[in-house]
Amino acid sequence: MNIIEVANLSKTFGNFKAVKEISFSVKKDEVFGFLGPNGAGKTTTINMLTGLAIPTSGKITIAGQNGIENIKKVQQIIGIVPDESNLYDDMSGFENLVFCASLYGIKKEQREKKAKELLEQFALDDTGDRPFKAYSKGMKRKLTIAAGIIHNPEILFLDEPTTGIDVESARQIRNMIKSLNENGTTIFLTTHYIEEAERLCHRIGFIVGGKVIKVSNVNDLMNEAQQENTVEFTIDKNGSSLKNLLQSNFPEITINNITTNSIRISSTESIELMPFMRFFDDNDIIVSEARIIRPSLEEVFVKITGIEIDKLRKEKERKKK
Repeated sequence: MNIIEVANLSKTFGNFKAVKEISFSVKKDEVFGFLGPNGAGKTTTINMLTGLAIPTSGKITIAGQNGIENIKKVQQIIGIVPDESNLYDDMSGFENLVFCASLYGIKKEQREKKAKELLEQFALDDTGDRPFKAYSKGMKRKLTIAAGIIHNPEILFLDEPTTGIDVESARQIRNMIKSLNENGTTIFLTTHYIEEAERLCHRIGFIVGGKVIKVSNVNDLMNEAQQENTVEFTIDKNGSSLKNLLQSNFPEITINNITTNSIRISSTESIELMPFMRFFDDNDIIVSEARIIRPSLEEVFVKITGIEIDKLRKEKERKKK
């Protein structure tokens, strides 16, 4: 059963088309990942789905409701965690949660009880009386998520939930996302962290340049990748100088990556190691290791989008600063 359906959705800012007639659906009780580089249209899409931006054209249906005309009704059953915190710096963690609960019409006694429960659940109970501005980045992210679920939403929208925070806080947040989903919350997750998507999501939509270019479940994506065999050789010489010679001797292979001391090759056919070992021996190259590389979602992403992983990693580092 689909809880979110998007059809031909577009958003234009002046002459710039940020989102270009995208269509996809999200199933009830799943973690749906929206994967793409910065500027791909992820945040614009999530803003349209949550009523923070008005679409230029297209349709949105959320839990059977028109997600454009009836957005006020939809907002009662969704939680939103933006990429930048929307909480108040001078209010304490507890006060922020109580205030958010009041916006959803939760009675005073219930909202204070719920705020205390969430502070404990997110391991923030000993910092609940501190002003939000005194929190670390990881603590701020956790409290922002707590605020997004204080009314027990059916659907939680998370925009880049672990960007720019420390490793331990990121791990805790991923565990929280899993727990929320196991307890029945449908989660729409935007990220450019490929390993995060692989770890958390049931299905993934790839968005590049404002267009959704593929939607599939993670297992199917990995099975597609496994149709190609990959081997990495660790050698004692610079692999770059061997590229042309290697390609001329083995025209059926694809050279995926060459570094100072390694060569990675792929083929849709089974790769026999002995011809390559003879090639290296004939060229006075010592091979210290030859290992089969299992495909990862990173390789799938590169194949589908044509965007190199190094570009995404640089974006991550930029976000952390």
